[in-house]
Amino acid sequence: MSVKIDAVAKGSAGYKKGIRPGDTLVSLNGHEIFDVLDYRFFGTADDVYVKLINSKGKLKEKHIRRLQDVDDLGLDFNTYLMDKKQRCRNKCIFCFVDQMPPGMRKSLYFKDDDSRLSFFFGNYITLTAISEREVQRIIDMHISPINISVHTMNPALRVKMMGNSHSGDALSIIDRFSDAGIKMNTQLVLCKGINDGEELRFSLDELSKRYPEVQSIAAVPVGLTAYRDGLYPLEPYDEQSAGEVLDIIAEFNAHFEYFNGFRLCYPADEFFIKAGRPMPEADYYGSFSQLENGVGMWALLKQSFTDALAALDAGVSFPHGRKIFIATGEAAFPLLCELSDQLKEKFPACDITVVKIINRFFGETVTVSGLLTGKDLIAQIQDIIPRGSYLLLTSAMIKSDGEKVFLDDITVADVERQLGVTVVINGETDGSALLHNILGT
Repeated sequence: MSVKIDAVAKGSAGYKKGIRPGDTLVSLNGHEIFDVLDYRFFGTADDVYVKLINSKGKLKEKHIRRLQDVDDLGLDFNTYLMDKKQRCRNKCIFCFVDQMPPGMRKSLYFKDDDSRLSFFFGNYITLTAISEREVQRIIDMHISPINISVHTMNPALRVKMMGNSHSGDALSIIDRFSDAGIKMNTQLVLCKGINDGEELRFSLDELSKRYPEVQSIAAVPVGLTAYRDGLYPLEPYDEQSAGEVLDIIAEFNAHFEYFNGFRLCYPADEFFIKAGRPMPEADYYGSFSQLENGVGMWALLKQSFTDALAALDAGVSFPHGRKIFIATGEAAFPLLCELSDQLKEKFPACDITVVKIINRFFGETVTVSGLLTGKDLIAQIQDIIPRGSYLLLTSAMIKSDGEKVFLDDITVADVERQLGVTVVINGETDGSALLHNILGT
């Protein structure tokens, strides 16, 4: 395997050694390069031997001394991964992509199941698309942690839920990782009446046997949109069923914590909301190992906001005439109202309005802010927000800092132009930034 070099930064170590765009990278320090993991792992030595085939088809070897970092080579490739993303091979009964309406950008319909994205970006993988070479590479490189979508430790039930005859056998990879000391964060997407109840108890017990390599478990309720025609019949969790899940997890955690001193399983915030139970405080979540999964975000945002408010300089005042609107999904609406009230107690002059945006696009059962569209936002706030106001949104709503677009390709600039407001993007759990964005400090 070899990878074509797309660009070489002028002045970089690679450029100085004569490496040019169009050359093909064959190996680093004698190790064949397949993708970004190989590249970054084998390019970390102080002295690097680069074998490549130049644009004329000649095999060349370059010796680069005292390399600080593989990035100093200055090589760039056609894609970040240096090859194609691995596509998911499952047909899960709860797949969110299958519930997407037509007409959206193509990237939203791509189902990835790539171990490299797990390592670099925290994506969860099912282990059904991973090759033997990749499994062994993770073990040999000791890549940790790996995020794994388990869903159930019952092999037969896993096959049923994931629509893949190999998905039950793939659970054995968890044991291989465990034996090799690879740390794992795991998740269970719970479907009412299918992998909760006694099946949940079984999965929690089995995963706990792989501790300490299994270092956390997230239990997340299945997300259901309005576009489920022809799909497996699933029911949303209600107050009673969500409460039953919380009770099972609390019972498991109490037993595990008695012997190990901490909790292993963390229910998603949505379970507490649906069950009508108080959200845990920040110390419940330990090191927030499942934050990438959205677990504990409520508590962390609340704690960081409260701490920042308590530490605020007494001389700070709310700017006269500054109107602040915070638009959020239904799930986070009560929390942001609570934080707004805390701020108004300290600064009575604060002009803050929290607006709940209902998800008309995906359906009202979808309550998280990260799945709101620009169209829903504009339609529901345009008659409320005066021109010249500041509109605070969570970063979960937009694609990235580089591409400030919503799921429906409406841009932040579109929102500002149509509403005549200034949009401020706030980190999902950064309560300190939220406070200072409100105050304009």
